[in-house]
Amino acid sequence: MIGHCSRGLLGDGNALALLELTLRACALSGSRGRSSLEMKRVFSLLEKSGPGTPIQFTWQKTSGNYLAVTGADHIVKIFDRHGQKRSEINLPGNCVAMDWDKDGDILAVIAEKSSCIYLWDANTNKTSQLDSGMRDQMSFLLWSKIGSVLAVGTVKGNLLIYNRQTSRKIPVLGKHTKRITCGCWNAENLLALGGEDKMITVSNQEGDTIRQTAVRSEPSNMQFSMMKTDDRMSAAESTISVVVGKKTLFLYNLNEPDNPIDLEFQQHYGNIVSYSWYGDGYIMIGFSRGIFVVLSTYIREIGQEVFQARDHKDRLTSIAVSQTLSKAATCGDNCIKIHDLAELKDMYAIINLDDENKGLGTLSWTDDGQLLALSTQRGSLHVFLTKLPILGDACSTRIAYLTSLLEVTVANPVEGELPITVSVDVEPNFVAVGLYHLAVGMNNRAWFYVLGENAVKKLKDVEYLGTVASVCLHSDYAAALFEGKVQLHLIESEILDAQEERETRLFPAVDDKCRILCHALTGDFLIYGTDTGVIQYFYIEDWQFVNDYRHPVSVKKIFPDPNGTRLVFIDEKSDGFVYCPVNDATYEIPDFSPTIKGVLWENWPMDKGVFIAYDDDKVYTYVFHKDTIQGSKVILAGGTKVPFSHKPLLLYNGELTCQTQSGKINNMYLSTHRFLDSLKDVGPNELRQMLTQTLMLKRFSDAWEMCKILNDHTAWNELARACLHHMEVEFAIRVYRTIGNVGIVMSLEQIKGIEDYNLLAGHLAMFTNDFNLAQDLYLASSCPVAALEMRRDLQHWDSALQLAKRLAPDQIPFISKEYAIQLEFTGDYVNALAHYEKGITGDHKEHDELCLAGVAQMSIRMGDIRRGVNQALKHPSRVLKRDCGAILENMKQFSEAAQLYEKGLYFDKAASVYIRCKNWAKVGELLPRVASPKIHLQYAKAKEADGRYKEAVVAYENAKQWNSVIRIYLDHLNNPEKAVSIVRETQSLDGAKMVARFFLQLGDYGSAIQFLVMSKCNNEAFTLAQQHNKMEIYADIIGSEDTTNEDYQSIALYFEGEKRHFQAGKFFLLCGQYSRALKHFLKCPSSEDNAAIEMAIETVGQAKDELLTNQLIDHLMGESDGMPKDAKYLFRLYMALKQSREAARTAIIIAREEQSAGNYRNAHDVLFSMYAELKSQKIKIPSEMATNLMILHSYILVKIHVKNGDHMKGARMLIRVANNISKFPSHIVPILTSTVIECHRAGLKNSAFSFAAMLMRPEYRNKIDPKYKKKIEAMVRRPDTSETEEATTPCPFCAFLLPECELLCPGCKNNIPYCIATGRHMLKDDWTVCPHCDFPALYSEFKILLNTESTCPMCSERLNFAQLKKISDCTQYLRTEVEQ
Repeated sequence: MIGHCSRGLLGDGNALALLELTLRACALSGSRGRSSLEMKRVFSLLEKSGPGTPIQFTWQKTSGNYLAVTGADHIVKIFDRHGQKRSEINLPGNCVAMDWDKDGDILAVIAEKSSCIYLWDANTNKTSQLDSGMRDQMSFLLWSKIGSVLAVGTVKGNLLIYNRQTSRKIPVLGKHTKRITCGCWNAENLLALGGEDKMITVSNQEGDTIRQTAVRSEPSNMQFSMMKTDDRMSAAESTISVVVGKKTLFLYNLNEPDNPIDLEFQQHYGNIVSYSWYGDGYIMIGFSRGIFVVLSTYIREIGQEVFQARDHKDRLTSIAVSQTLSKAATCGDNCIKIHDLAELKDMYAIINLDDENKGLGTLSWTDDGQLLALSTQRGSLHVFLTKLPILGDACSTRIAYLTSLLEVTVANPVEGELPITVSVDVEPNFVAVGLYHLAVGMNNRAWFYVLGENAVKKLKDVEYLGTVASVCLHSDYAAALFEGKVQLHLIESEILDAQEERETRLFPAVDDKCRILCHALTGDFLIYGTDTGVIQYFYIEDWQFVNDYRHPVSVKKIFPDPNGTRLVFIDEKSDGFVYCPVNDATYEIPDFSPTIKGVLWENWPMDKGVFIAYDDDKVYTYVFHKDTIQGSKVILAGGTKVPFSHKPLLLYNGELTCQTQSGKINNMYLSTHRFLDSLKDVGPNELRQMLTQTLMLKRFSDAWEMCKILNDHTAWNELARACLHHMEVEFAIRVYRTIGNVGIVMSLEQIKGIEDYNLLAGHLAMFTNDFNLAQDLYLASSCPVAALEMRRDLQHWDSALQLAKRLAPDQIPFISKEYAIQLEFTGDYVNALAHYEKGITGDHKEHDELCLAGVAQMSIRMGDIRRGVNQALKHPSRVLKRDCGAILENMKQFSEAAQLYEKGLYFDKAASVYIRCKNWAKVGELLPRVASPKIHLQYAKAKEADGRYKEAVVAYENAKQWNSVIRIYLDHLNNPEKAVSIVRETQSLDGAKMVARFFLQLGDYGSAIQFLVMSKCNNEAFTLAQQHNKMEIYADIIGSEDTTNEDYQSIALYFEGEKRHFQAGKFFLLCGQYSRALKHFLKCPSSEDNAAIEMAIETVGQAKDELLTNQLIDHLMGESDGMPKDAKYLFRLYMALKQSREAARTAIIIAREEQSAGNYRNAHDVLFSMYAELKSQKIKIPSEMATNLMILHSYILVKIHVKNGDHMKGARMLIRVANNISKFPSHIVPILTSTVIECHRAGLKNSAFSFAAMLMRPEYRNKIDPKYKKKIEAMVRRPDTSETEEATTPCPFCAFLLPECELLCPGCKNNIPYCIATGRHMLKDDWTVCPHCDFPALYSEFKILLNTESTCPMCSERLNFAQLKKISDCTQYLRTEVEQ
């Protein structure tokens, strides 16, 4: 005997305690997480139990409808599954054992003090007794798994095998030597027994022993099962498992009798309480100390724990496994814990029994797993509902569902109505709910209830003519399906005063040989599907059929939407379809799983067209898109996983209400409706996925909100395209307006009112670039010509021509022309020619001209040159002639090309082509009209080659080829004058070289140098000048050119070598060598003195070098040679050096010298220029300079006034000059003489007398002009002292009235500015200035003066009175510029 100790078990007490804590935490969390799975207690019983006689119970096999229970009161009570007692069996003593047969028909019981076997028949509710014929007390009883064979064992080890079918009894004595305590049958009718004699026997149904083996201790709890072997092929129940001595599990394989397996467990687990086989050879074992473990019996894994858990802290009393439910239950410590066999570590449910203080007993499930029974030590028995039949129904948003075996709950979660619980009389097979009623039923009966606001009233029960498969209710009618028929009837017949025939009707009609397989009821229609594939609509209001649809195969299930206007049906091939009775159209549902159990339509009124199809694990969301540009279609929007055994009942706005096995409802959101949750914390990628879902579901408002959050152009575009796809034009406009797509908004605005569905869809398909679909829709619409317009706009000319033939034949020529243009562009000239020819109409001049032009071009391209050229020549278009000419030119057909160019007046092109074919005569004819220099050049070259130089030179001139013109004039026409004039005019470098070369040959070196410089050949020119002593010519020429310093230096050095100081200095100055330049200028001989000093001043002015300045000043002062130079040079030097104050002082000295010499104008100009210079430098003008300038200016004005005959003004100015006569020493007598004469003429007799008296002084008397001498003497002898008084005018500073020629105001002591036209003082309101020199003048007087004079008397610049502007505010001119 091989013993296997389990591996992987915890031996450490601390570790076990830790495991216990963990499991308890898991258990608690499990129970919280699954609170909806709390088990419902169906009923409880309390039996009398005594010490040593615990309560016993056993479920009826197969159906589980009955429960047999016995305690210490010698009675076996039989209850139904709702806790109602159905029967009882009185026994003479305590019950020893009881067992149901395999079908649950017979309950067998054996009792103490009796040799009878009690048999209770469940079908007849009768008890019978069978005498066992055994003398000794019976201790064991078990029905076979197959057939009706009963085995009974006794306390002395004897055995009775009773066959109920044949009533044959087989007694087998001495099977064991002591009490038989346990046993089991296998599927091959072998019986294994164990007894207190520590033996295990295996017998056949005849009682013959086949095998036997001994065990170490007393056996108990024996079971037959299949053990996993290496090949895993063994299907027979060949392994016996038995608990030995409550500590070990003994496995005995009938096929390997010599190799049994003994599994031992750790001591701290406690005793084995019970065990159970399940699944693929697994054993679950419960131990008394609260632990249960799972072992695998696969030979390689044997003894290895697959799973272990401590379910109960102190004690475990029983375990039970339901293979149907795939659940395991353990009990102990006042609670039951239920595990899922697939995931043992998850706690499925916990049932607490706090009132059971004496401890728990045994657990047992019904075969169908619906009920779990538990006995307790104090004699109570509790029955829990662990699995309910999932029965439920929905009508609109109201749902009804089974919440217990005899309880239905009606609720309307959407409208917030409180659930109503309805107790029903039978365990229903079907449940149906309507707007106001509830129906439940089984077999052929249905019970109807009226649903009030707060209460439920039982209305009636109806018996149908067969077993009801399903019932549908709506407002007033019910429809029941049974045995291929449907009965439609009023629920409450007294409600409607209906005619009798409208109370009920049976479908199909008698003569209709079909079976109805499914049906549904809506507000208006009864709809059913048959095995012949017909779906019938029966209109209840009119009590007649209104629609039928024939499907190729039978229709298994139908699911109409709430209105009945759409319907999903599933056919016998498990394909799904949407059927629209309105237009009798069906649409296949894509990706429709063959396992689909049912379909629910969305009840939310806004979401029409959404439905779900569900199977056991998954819900698929579908959307029926009725109005799209591609027509109606069904799409799969997504799938949602459904928790185990959840059956969908109702769909409302993406929320799915499901019914569970435990009789509860559970709500969940479909994964396709995730967007209904808060969007706050959702990332952009997830938002995009949600956006796609909303668009599939046509939830455009939700999509709008998402796009606002995303704020992404792509998302808005996606929404807009979806709106177009679903023909939601208004919404699309709103979206496109938001993203600023003006073009499409305008297009949509134009089409939004179109009622023709196909036309509108066509436009939208075109907007989405699905042109073929758009064409089909246009052609199906009321405006088929739109298809032609679209193809034309798209330039799909083939399609356009095809459409034009059908829709608008008159458009064919115009389309042909457009098509021809495109073909020409792509190079398909053959077809282009054909279409141009087709395009000629005869009555559309402009269009026909275009076509003829096309014909001409295509003919030429095709090689039919004569036709093409003739066509082009006849055609009025110049452009055509040019284009055809270009084609011909490319084809090397020069004469035709030139002819067309000439006809088209493209003379340049024509001449160019004539040149290519050497037709010079034609070129000559065209030349006057040719503008292109290139052609003139070609012609010129040709004429030059022919020696016809005069024609060549004209052509070269037209071609602007001046070098060639110069060359021919010099080389061939011997006309150097013309060549020279062209060089001067055009400044051609090459031409200049040619002319220079020409003059060089003639020996005219001066001209040669000039033209060499012009051609930028300075080195050659310099060399030539040196060789032929023509440096002055070279220097003159080069001085007027832009020349480099090196050139100037080379000339300077040449002149230096020649000792020609002036020229050397001049060129050193030009190249910036100032000290050398100054040295040469100062060395110049006296004959060149003036010019040399001027140049020296310029040099110092440019050099800005103090040393050089001092050197020059020394020279001017005569320091070097003892001969001081004229002061004007010093003045010019100071001016050049911008030393204005020194210049001013020098200017006064020069002016004084000039004045002394009688050069008054020179003196005036020196002072004026200095005055202007100081003024521009913003330097105060010395008062002496200002006074001298005023007196000199007054003298100059005299001549102007006398010349103009204005003697008074002349006299006044002469008086001013005569008063300062010392400043005019060389002309004292003539000035005084003139003063006397002018004063006399002006009537100023007194003034004339006083100046005449001055003239009579002896130093002047003899110098008087003899002409005037006597006259003046007479004036002195006979004096006339009468005098015209001088007019007074106001001072512009202080308005004091003073004589108009007085310049110093006695009132304010200011020097008043004087008028440069009259010499009078200025007046405020008659002020102007010379625009050139800015000196003031009286506006009125200056205007008069400019009538006779054309220059300003002060600055001598040209002036006319139009340039004068009267100045209203003269404040700025009153600011003194003169030193006071």
